[in-house]
Amino acid sequence: MALPSTIFKALLSISDIDRGYYAEHGLTLARHPSETDERMMIRLMAFIFHADEQLSFTRGLCVDQEPDLWLKDLTGEISLWIEVGLPDERRIRKACSKAKQVVVYAYGSRAVEPWWLKNGSDLTRHKNLRVMALDPESCSALAGLARRSMEFVCTLQDGSVWLHGADAELCLSPKQLLPSC
Repeated sequence: MALPSTIFKALLSISDIDRGYYAEHGLTLARHPSETDERMMIRLMAFIFHADEQLSFTRGLCVDQEPDLWLKDLTGEISLWIEVGLPDERRIRKACSKAKQVVVYAYGSRAVEPWWLKNGSDLTRHKNLRVMALDPESCSALAGLARRSMEFVCTLQDGSVWLHGADAELCLSPKQLLPSC
């Protein structure tokens, strides 16, 4: 018998100064039994960076053909495909052919640098791809904020996000490895 997903609720008050986007989002995140708090919180952070009324979490780990998050336009075309982790180059190539823009949030302690050295030169040919790297300390701090019920005030400016919660504050500044499209 398969273990059920654990349900997390997040209330986000987002002020994205860079994009001029201001909204509140009530989200439900299902954490797959094999997913860590760190990975789930990075998915939440990716949502914050790209917040939109149409941005949604997918079935993620359960379905190979779907990203962690996506934004579809009214015709059903994928405007934004977001991957979390260290996907292989073939998966990214496939995503770049399906979506107008693809963003990868790479994390994983000491694994990001070898992954980038192996894949970076191949990934530069994709003009609709952006790769962002998260440092291990920030990922660990972000994982420490995971609660079954969370509430954050999120301020985005100059590519960084400040999270203010009931019991902690955190600033995340992902490093851009591959320029934006």
